[in-house]
Amino acid sequence: MSTEAPASSPPASPRRRGSRAFDHTLALVGELLIIAGAVIGLYVVWQLFYTDVIADREQQEVLDGLDWAYTPDSSPITAATSAPEEGPEVLGPGQMLSAETAPVMEEPEFGTTFATMYVPRWGTDYVKPISEGTTRREILDVLGIGHYEDTGMPGAFGNFAVSAHRTTYGKPFNRIAELQEGDALVIQTEDTWYVYRVTDHLIVLPTQVEVIAPNPYVIGGEADGRYITLTTCHPMYSAAERYIVHGELEYWAPVGDAVPPEIVEEVEQP
Repeated sequence: MSTEAPASSPPASPRRRGSRAFDHTLALVGELLIIAGAVIGLYVVWQLFYTDVIADREQQEVLDGLDWAYTPDSSPITAATSAPEEGPEVLGPGQMLSAETAPVMEEPEFGTTFATMYVPRWGTDYVKPISEGTTRREILDVLGIGHYEDTGMPGAFGNFAVSAHRTTYGKPFNRIAELQEGDALVIQTEDTWYVYRVTDHLIVLPTQVEVIAPNPYVIGGEADGRYITLTTCHPMYSAAERYIVHGELEYWAPVGDAVPPEIVEEVEQP
């Protein structure tokens, strides 16, 4: 009796082998895209949220280390000459001195935190440190608001120019677009209060550095006032342009038991 060898399976066609290889490649690409999407998503969460957590903590530690810095009280008052039941004494009209006589401190070394900023429009609890310099890694990402080196100091005849993030890293200037003409911008140094008033805002290209010049209104012009300038990125989540707010010094007062009424009065929100 003879035994026949079993018939062998026909070899896979080149088309089928190519199809399987394509399927494997497609699956691998899909997995890589999913991983990439997850990594990007985590980066966005870290950039938009976790950097705020870190920076807020670091900036609060800086404030806590300034034994002269006023911590805003949450209790509002209704008049500049009256104080809340529990709250700070406020300056009276006779204690608000002419801008023309404002004292000016010397420019500190890079990285020195020399002042704090209060913006009543952003809430009576808003206070951020101001440090010398505007580099991202050392100042803006860590310390909050940075002072443009070689621009005026608080109260100076010229332009006290500062910069801060609008998003991420504590976003000190997040609500800059809410500022209105006449709003107070209050600066405290160890010895002096300076109260500025917003005069205008504009949107410029990053190359238009004349906005922080001694006279921000006249290109190449000499200083003719005591200005403050806030700069930040525009629009939100973009650095294509810069959002600029200008203000002018209204009065100053020595640091003592009383504080400017502007920083304890609630500002009506739009």
